[in-house]
Amino acid sequence: MLNEVFKKSNLPYLALLTSSIIWGAASPIFKWSLENIPPFTLAYLRFSIASLLIFPFAYKKLLIKKEDILTLLLIALTGVTINISFFFWGLKYTTAINSVIIASSAPIITIILSIIFLKEKPKKNIWLGTFLSLLGILIIFLEPILIGKKGGTILGDTLMLIATISAVIQTIATKKIIKKYPAETITFWTFFVGTFTFLPLLLYEFSSTPWLSSLSTKGIVGIIFGAFFSSAIAYLAYNWAIQKMEVSHMAVFTYLNPIVGIAIAVPLLGEKISIEFILGALLVLSGIILTEMHPHRFLHLYKKK
Repeated sequence: MLNEVFKKSNLPYLALLTSSIIWGAASPIFKWSLENIPPFTLAYLRFSIASLLIFPFAYKKLLIKKEDILTLLLIALTGVTINISFFFWGLKYTTAINSVIIASSAPIITIILSIIFLKEKPKKNIWLGTFLSLLGILIIFLEPILIGKKGGTILGDTLMLIATISAVIQTIATKKIIKKYPAETITFWTFFVGTFTFLPLLLYEFSSTPWLSSLSTKGIVGIIFGAFFSSAIAYLAYNWAIQKMEVSHMAVFTYLNPIVGIAIAVPLLGEKISIEFILGALLVLSGIILTEMHPHRFLHLYKKK
C-alpha cells in the first residue's frame, strides 16, 4: 500500500530535489571545511558516522546475493572511495564554482561512455550537445591560463573530472541492482566498504597532522554536513529516487547543482565569476539540454540487465 502511494506521488521528485540541493552546496561547504580538517579524515568521519546513522534502518535487510557482491564493491569504490578522494583532492586545487560545473557534465560523460563502450550512434542533436559541453569544459579548464586566474587550476579541474566519471560509473552500476534491494541496504554497504578504504589514509593523516587540537567551526560543520546531509540524507534520497523514476526524468535536476553551488561559493569563499567561466558554464548546460531532447536512447545504460 505504501509503495503504491509513493509511486503515485511527487515524493521521488522531492527526494531528488533534496539530494540535488545538498550536493550542489557540497563543493563550497567542503572546500571551506577542508581549510581546517585533512581530506581523508573528513571522508572517514563522514561515511563512518553516516553508516551508523543508516544501520538501524538497514540491519534487517543486509543480505546481498553472491552474484551482486562485485557490483556492490564497484558501487562503493567508484561512488565513495574514488569519487570522494578525487573530489576532496580536486577542491584543494580548484574553485568550488569550477567543481560544480564539471560535476554537472555527468550526463555528457554518460553519453561519451556509451559511444565508446556500447558503440551507440547518437543523433545530430546529441553530437552537437556533446560538442558544446566539451567546449565549455575546455574553456573552464583553460581559464587559469587565459586570464591568469588564481585558485582554479588544470590539475584541480582534472581531478574533478575523474571524480565525475567515477560518479557516472557508480550510477550505472547502482541502477543494475537497485531494484533488488531497498535503498538503505545499498547505501549502508556503500558507506561501510568506503569507510574502510579510507582507514589507512586516516591513520596516516592522524599521525602526521595535529588537526584535532586545532579543530574549529569549519571542520565541525564539514563533519556534520558530510555525515548527516551529504551522505545519509542525500544518498538515501537519491538511491530511493532512482528506484522510482526513469533516468530521463532525473537529468533536469543536474541544473540545480551549479546554481546552488555558485550561490553559496561566492559569499562563503569570495570566489569570482569571470566572463570566461560564464561562457563555459552556459556551453556545458546548453549541451546537456540539447542531449536530453532524446534521452530514451541512453536509458538502457541504467536498466537492470
